[in-house]
Amino acid sequence: GGPAGLDTLAAAIGEEKQTIEDVYEPYLLKEGFLKRTPRGRVATRRAYLHFGRPWGAIQGDLL
Repeated sequence: GGPAGLDTLAAAIGEEKQTIEDVYEPYLLKEGFLKRTPRGRVATRRAYLHFGRPWGAIQGDLL
């Protein structure tokens, strides 16, 4: 796990890159579920807690 680039996310969820950037990403950033880093996008602690996933040793995995 770790940061994921836009191409990787698009392929993983079967969505266009532009749709992710224009529709999903602004909401996820605003709500604090996603963080953009120089290496890619990472799920935040808040995202892990929201989905009932453990936060700890495997920080940064995209769900």
